[in-house]
Amino acid sequence: MEIVDLPAGDARWGSALPVLQELRPHLTAASLQQVLRDGAPQGLRFTAVFDADRCLGVAGWRVVVNTSALRKLYVDDLCTTTAARSNGVGAVLLGELRARALSEGCHVLDLDSGVQRHAAHRFYLRERLDITSFHFAQRLG
Repeated sequence: MEIVDLPAGDARWGSALPVLQELRPHLTAASLQQVLRDGAPQGLRFTAVFDADRCLGVAGWRVVVNTSALRKLYVDDLCTTTAARSNGVGAVLLGELRARALSEGCHVLDLDSGVQRHAAHRFYLRERLDITSFHFAQRLG
């Protein structure tokens, strides 16, 4: 397994986008390009795990400075392809994100997970993440 960063325009997005779409089925190639373009100034980055030319998992993340954590690494997306689940890919990605959080001077690694994603919650608890808050949202428009 190889861990790589995926900037906008990287040819490996052809393999990584279908993995990300397992978590975000509404995402198209065009909307991904817009997210990459608009998210980059906000610090959005993507890191993936590859086995040769096959993407096994992908994570979108950013470093956020705020009053609650001071400095945290926020994980926007963390997805392992269905075929590679329970083979350690998610743990490898999460371990890489922890290492990056520490190297970026973060005090917290933070993520949200949909309430229906029970298998993901078991994984996060196994990986020693704690449930620390409720997340509230309101759709606009």
